[in-house]
Amino acid sequence: MNMNNEFDRQSSFGWLLNVAANHAAKEFDKRLREKGLTLALWPTLMCLWEKEGMTQREIAQMSKVESSTTTRTLDKLEALDLVERRADPESRRSFRIFLTEKGHALKEDVIHLPVEINQDLLSGLEKEEQRTLIAILQKLVAPL
Repeated sequence: MNMNNEFDRQSSFGWLLNVAANHAAKEFDKRLREKGLTLALWPTLMCLWEKEGMTQREIAQMSKVESSTTTRTLDKLEALDLVERRADPESRRSFRIFLTEKGHALKEDVIHLPVEINQDLLSGLEKEEQRTLIAILQKLVAPL
């Protein structure tokens, strides 16, 4: 590992992590497109599969996506008949977001995809190396 101040892409943590993440994202997007979805829709769907009836603002906070992006995502999901907006009984200016029957059914069709992609990506490592890598990344991400 290059510990001096010169940049060496082959031993750069950021570059290596970016290559792995980009590979996983491209593969995930490809598999989602086969199901009529895109990677951009995934964070919102995941949030709704975990908890329905949230406001747009709550979904944006939970998915770590900008509110304006969440608005466009919800429009797309609504056009695909995967979600519906319902009036919020506590606020005339906001809506609660719920999955449609089709949105609920979709989960079983796609929820396994990220697990498969992660397994493929990590398949070159021993099980103990996989556990160590995940633990180190969790430690790194926790304060973010």
